[in-house]
Amino acid sequence: MSKLKIISEEKDTEEMVKTAILAEIKRLEVALRRTEREIRKFEEEYRVPSEAFLRDFAAENLKGGDEDYVKWAGELQMRERIREDLRKLKDIEYVSH
Repeated sequence: MSKLKIISEEKDTEEMVKTAILAEIKRLEVALRRTEREIRKFEEEYRVPSEAFLRDFAAENLKGGDEDYVKWAGELQMRERIREDLRKLKDIEYVSH
């Protein structure tokens, strides 16, 4: 967990920072839903869960070849980065001064 202490002479600065962080959380949640939709498309098209794809597949196993492989793997990496960013932002504890 991260603790965030905001020290400012401006009264509304803390609320502005909280609002910006909440907006970023919402943006990341939208991006996560989009990424998960893209991953589901690949899983449905190839009838393979992503875990098996990562473990067992190479580009030549996919009808879309390198392009599908890179896109699917990229979406999986993106999902993990988004999840980690969301976790960090949601775990922020605001500390009063």
